[in-house]
Amino acid sequence: MIIKSLRWLLPCLILAGAYGGYTAIASTGPETSEEEVKNTLPIVTVAPIQSSDYKVVITSHGELQPVEVTQLSAQVSGEVISWHPNFVVGGVVKRGEVLFSIESDNYQAAVLQAEAQLASAKANLIEEKAKAEVAKRQAKRLPEKQVTDLYLRKPQVLSASAQVKSAQAELKRAKRDLENCKIVAPYDALVVSRDIGVGQFITAGAHVATLNNVEAGEVHIPIAGFDSAFLPKNYAGLDARVIQRGISNVEREGKIERDLGVVDSSTRMINVVVSVADPYAIDSSAMPLKFGSYVEVQFVGKELKHIYRLPQELVNNQQVWVVNDKGELEPRKVNVLRAEKEFMLIGEGLFDDDQIVLTVPEYPQKGLLVDVNVAENVMTH
Repeated sequence: MIIKSLRWLLPCLILAGAYGGYTAIASTGPETSEEEVKNTLPIVTVAPIQSSDYKVVITSHGELQPVEVTQLSAQVSGEVISWHPNFVVGGVVKRGEVLFSIESDNYQAAVLQAEAQLASAKANLIEEKAKAEVAKRQAKRLPEKQVTDLYLRKPQVLSASAQVKSAQAELKRAKRDLENCKIVAPYDALVVSRDIGVGQFITAGAHVATLNNVEAGEVHIPIAGFDSAFLPKNYAGLDARVIQRGISNVEREGKIERDLGVVDSSTRMINVVVSVADPYAIDSSAMPLKFGSYVEVQFVGKELKHIYRLPQELVNNQQVWVVNDKGELEPRKVNVLRAEKEFMLIGEGLFDDDQIVLTVPEYPQKGLLVDVNVAENVMTH
């Protein structure tokens, strides 16, 4: 009987011993602390954000071209006897410099002849006026009916006066032709082509050269539809930056002059004209910009109020992740007003002091608890 009781009691003792051992081991093992639980949460870096007013920068591209192109022609005929050393293709000449000269002997003779004709006409006028004065004194002794305009030599005086004016006009024309024997640059110019040489006979009206005005250049830049909304109401006169990208960038100051007044039928864009003073840097120490250069133009558009400026990589399908007051991830739908290079301009969906997630977990979920690492800088533009 005792043996049978021990048979049942022994397993119970073994189980009791095993439980006592487990309890002892568990009580002496490491406890799972709240800090260790927290360390298992995903770590994200956040930065507080603040809104501010922001001036939109509009960027476009175009080709620098001359404001004025002149097809130069001779105004008198004659033989070319000399030309300016810079009057060659690619040469730059200054305003008022003599580009080339035409043999002027015949035109000098024409001036002398016109001067002689004028002197003769003036002498004839003096003579007629003297005769008219004599006739006027004699008319005092004659009956009034006999005194006529012809007797007083008024027609002769008018004719002599007209001859003087005609001679003056002829002299003026002769002097102008003489002056036109020296063809001068109408402005600071780049010589694009030249069609004459020394010893060549040219006729009046013949094309001799093509000149580009280098006192100013202009760039026609297209403004896309999404940029048109950010143009100021009155943009004529705004300053602009004109940049030629390359190994070393060339940057010049420009100014918006006007738009072309029409919408391009193929692109549905407007074109704005930006002027650049002295593009070839003739009168300055700036780096020159040559006609035909493809340049970038930047200018300031409208000022937007209460805007958030975020790096593009933080905005995905118009959604931004923030960490709320509970330490949870929260997706925010935002209104993207504009993209500028690597940044997005946000108008709605965010609030000041929101904690923007800079390092989004690989599988972000709404309500996911995260451990927050706050960046030092506040995100503003």
